[in-house]
Amino acid sequence: MFTWLPILWPLPEYIDAFLLAQNMAGHPAMPALLAATSAIHTPLEMMWAILSIVLIDIVLAGDNAVVIALAVRTLPPKQRLMGIALGSAVAVVLRIGLTFVASQLLAINYVKLVGGLLILWIAVKLLVDNTGDEVQGKEAAGLWQAVWLILVADITMSLDNVLAVAGASKGSLPLLVFGLALSIPLVVFTSNLLSKLMDRYPVIIYVGAAILGKVGGDMVMTDRLVAEMFSPAPWLVHAVEGMCALGVILVALAWQKTRRRRARAA
Repeated sequence: MFTWLPILWPLPEYIDAFLLAQNMAGHPAMPALLAATSAIHTPLEMMWAILSIVLIDIVLAGDNAVVIALAVRTLPPKQRLMGIALGSAVAVVLRIGLTFVASQLLAINYVKLVGGLLILWIAVKLLVDNTGDEVQGKEAAGLWQAVWLILVADITMSLDNVLAVAGASKGSLPLLVFGLALSIPLVVFTSNLLSKLMDRYPVIIYVGAAILGKVGGDMVMTDRLVAEMFSPAPWLVHAVEGMCALGVILVALAWQKTRRRRARAA
């Protein structure tokens, strides 16, 4: 069922390389949305652009879906559906809004660094909240807390997503709109599926948190300032990603252990 994952897994790295090459060549990674002409001239180029956008959306929608699924898992069924709908709407609205400013924001020092640290904190918090002894204990205020976490995470993760889709659209506004529209059902379907699978197979909660840890580590290591100051080799970037993925789980387990001690002492 998931035999295609090894093929799609390196795609975010290819996207980062593409965006870096565009910037080094003197071409902004974000095509001009109001350009009079598109860089797509033949049906073959159109088909390749559409395929690229579909693959990018499939891979990158997973990050948003993991956050939404973890954030709404502890809610009762009706609030869970509402949380998925609100979280997906937040993700889509942010992508549309960030479309016009993403390339400028990513050029600012510390943006990805701070965003990556936020993702790591959110990953730890979501893992603690989803694996504690009182997992179902916050239903009344949980919906808006979940939406807030989704909002913060999506703000940081949607920048690269928007740039990747915009780069694949090659200046074509219809293709850009197609890519943004396609992300809506993908995020909704994937987050709903993941939340149900997490109920049945709790190990997926740890896998999801580790994925967010990897995303956070990647954002920290690919921040403009970090890249210019340290020029980290690819192996070091991957090593930090792995350490962050493992670190999220270890910190969450230590946090839970501290909580239990305090509860017993009280």
